[in-house]
Amino acid sequence: MQLSDLKNLKIAVVGAGYAGAASAKALSLLGADVDVYEQAGRIGEVGAGIGLRPSSMNRFREWGIFDAIAKVSSPSEYFEILSATGEPIMKETWPADGEQTHTHLIHRGDFIDALLGVLPEGMVHLGHKLESVRDKGDGAVLTFANGRTVEADLVVGADGIKSVVRHRLFSDKGPVFSGEHAYRAVISLDDTHGMVVDDNLRMYIGRGTKVYLLPLRHRGQVSFDITALCPDSTWSPQATKDDMLATMEGFDERLVSIARGLDMSSVNVRAVYDIDPVDTWHSDSVVLVGDAAHSMLHHQGQGANSAILDAGGLADALRQADSVKEALALYQATRKPVTDELQRISRQGWTEDEINDVFPGQKPAAATSKA
Repeated sequence: MQLSDLKNLKIAVVGAGYAGAASAKALSLLGADVDVYEQAGRIGEVGAGIGLRPSSMNRFREWGIFDAIAKVSSPSEYFEILSATGEPIMKETWPADGEQTHTHLIHRGDFIDALLGVLPEGMVHLGHKLESVRDKGDGAVLTFANGRTVEADLVVGADGIKSVVRHRLFSDKGPVFSGEHAYRAVISLDDTHGMVVDDNLRMYIGRGTKVYLLPLRHRGQVSFDITALCPDSTWSPQATKDDMLATMEGFDERLVSIARGLDMSSVNVRAVYDIDPVDTWHSDSVVLVGDAAHSMLHHQGQGANSAILDAGGLADALRQADSVKEALALYQATRKPVTDELQRISRQGWTEDEINDVFPGQKPAAATSKA
């Protein structure tokens, strides 16, 4: 689109998470008039650490915000997979051959704060819970629970796994239970029993359980994550320390000691969900990004990274195409094959025997056996 057309474009982004904040930054750099509408009354991100891949960090450099992200993260050399007792299985070097940018490890809360901190003041509007969205062809109308109505030339649905935008316009399918629970906590380096000695992410694999240690040494902390098979699909399950410890049978005693020392009030426990691939991500004036388009399981560490690349891909498409409608088609054609494959790979988490241990005679949709 012509620069003059982009500058006259009014864009409404629904959701102020990774996908929404990144999209707002990328689209505002086009010169468009961008507003972000977030249902929460305040911004707060629970959870733990994530890895930002070189492709994401390169987008941040392109957008002029690399330093803001790097300041609250640690560069990492590699990701290592080990057995439950510490025998090496695989090591993936970060960056890959030919790449100059490192993966950076960051706390989710710091990441959101950094992204929102580089947006112009007044761009993000809190307390806006979306009730409906209507595509008029040459624009779209949003209606919020607070009574406000907003019209825009382009609406970007960045409202997560339970996306109202997706449900209203593109798919009535709900989230899919993976057959897993995740226990996540951020702890002091002093409480890791010597298991963390550098800035590299490690995953330990046992029968039906994976344990992640993601260093946040710039904070003097470590993100500790246990993901274990469990048949309880309650979105926010009630779990005891004994429940958690039972998933770690056969693991290195130092890892078990880390779990044993956790204060359960500081542990975020949730059932793990994703969504099935969505056939269509856009109409004439509305488009999905991030988890709203392709929520995926966390085993490949690609959820946040895919959201960042969606934002960049959408901005690229708007520059290249002659109209919003053509840009949305180009964006989907570019990004959807990539995220479809990442969703598929991320579901290949466990062997059939392991799944049958907790789901006798059946398989949850997302907990498919390895190919």
